[in-house]
Amino acid sequence: MVVQGFTQIYGVDYYNTYSLIAWLASFCLILTITMHNNWDIEVFDFNSAYLNRELDTDEEIYMQEPPGYKTGRAGTVKRLLKALYGLKQARQKWYDMLHAMATNLGFRVTKADPRVFIAHIQEDVLILAVHVNDCVMTGNLPKLILLYKERLHAQYALTDLGPVSWLLSIQVTCDRKTRTILLSQEAYIKAIIAHFSLADTKAYSMPMVPFTQYSKHDSLVSVTNAACMRNVPYREAIGSLMYTSIATCPDITFAVSTLSQFLENLREAHWEAVKQVFCYLLGTRDVVLTYRGEQHDLLGYTDADGASQEHRRAISGHVFIIDRGTVSWSSQKQELVMLSTAEVEYIAATHTAKEGIWLHRLAGEILTSKPESMMLYCDNQAALKLTQDDNYHTCMKHIDICYHFIQDMVEWGLIELQYCLTDNMTADILTKALPHWKVTQHALGLRPHCPCRGVMELEEAGAPMVEVE
Repeated sequence: MVVQGFTQIYGVDYYNTYSLIAWLASFCLILTITMHNNWDIEVFDFNSAYLNRELDTDEEIYMQEPPGYKTGRAGTVKRLLKALYGLKQARQKWYDMLHAMATNLGFRVTKADPRVFIAHIQEDVLILAVHVNDCVMTGNLPKLILLYKERLHAQYALTDLGPVSWLLSIQVTCDRKTRTILLSQEAYIKAIIAHFSLADTKAYSMPMVPFTQYSKHDSLVSVTNAACMRNVPYREAIGSLMYTSIATCPDITFAVSTLSQFLENLREAHWEAVKQVFCYLLGTRDVVLTYRGEQHDLLGYTDADGASQEHRRAISGHVFIIDRGTVSWSSQKQELVMLSTAEVEYIAATHTAKEGIWLHRLAGEILTSKPESMMLYCDNQAALKLTQDDNYHTCMKHIDICYHFIQDMVEWGLIELQYCLTDNMTADILTKALPHWKVTQHALGLRPHCPCRGVMELEEAGAPMVEVE
């Protein structure tokens, strides 16, 4: 039974509606740490999670009797005692209850991510990450994981799914002998490609055609064609691609981010570009994210593209890799129109530093020890000079103080910046559409494992190296 929460009135029927869920980057970081230490990973779901929490006594919410359920005279209403699905505050009630339950069992909330709980039992460690009612638990002692799952089940019923194999529609393959974890969305990609009737198309070698400018004024269509475009499932397609881009396919992030700007001004050129992204996924659907149990510190790459877009704002991109596995990436439009390439790269480095500090802090809370500094690579020499506190220049006078955050991080030794050649800049694919050879290089740098075939083998498999005009 689902209530009609859309009829609730703010300030009368509810106040807070937030529901804290673990970021995918947190899950990736935990998986990396787990495989590095060769720990067990268990998953479980809480049954009917929202129904476990009762409403507060001062919350008076009434609902009409659902069809087929009549216990009194016509027109009567019932007062809700529990947070049913559909209720606006149900998510927040569930998290508050879960937080209290985990705290009573000895867990503490990490400051970096409130959805990640950690418990130190003498010399043993236990980690719990929560995404609504989907939970991942890992630790250095298998019997301790089983014990705490039983304690959680004693308070609220849960379904034990055993060792991790699927997580949030992502297939997880663990190889304990080689200490390797593979994250794949091949099944999901096949499903969305079939849903949009593109399963029989040919694979493309690039998610987006290089040097192509997309605008809301592209190919102004006739009234008849405009009516046809209104029936195109563009929003649905972008939504399907968006989850893939943030979960396991960073190489399509820039394309999806760019095409999502035209939800209200759809043209035929935009729909053809979306179909090309699907065709690219068709050829790289079995390329997966890989985390190996190797000892490598957290590495960051920051890059930015100049004002090549119609909005004249630069595109920032960053990637963070640990143990040769990509744990966090982003492609975003900068909030300001900058005046030089150096300023663009400097602003991008500041935003990248913020994400890096967060990952560094989360890793430090989970691990007993952490490296003192983090390496960040940038391919712009001028931007590297601007990060030095004693290198004040007149070209920086107009930059707001908040963007000088990177200078403090470098001065305090939390971040070490180094120069990187543009050809080796892994984040380059997150800032612009690249030609085939660069897509091959950077895509495999982000997703370095290919169990069957992938973008490197597209040409040999017969996929055309498409250059669309």
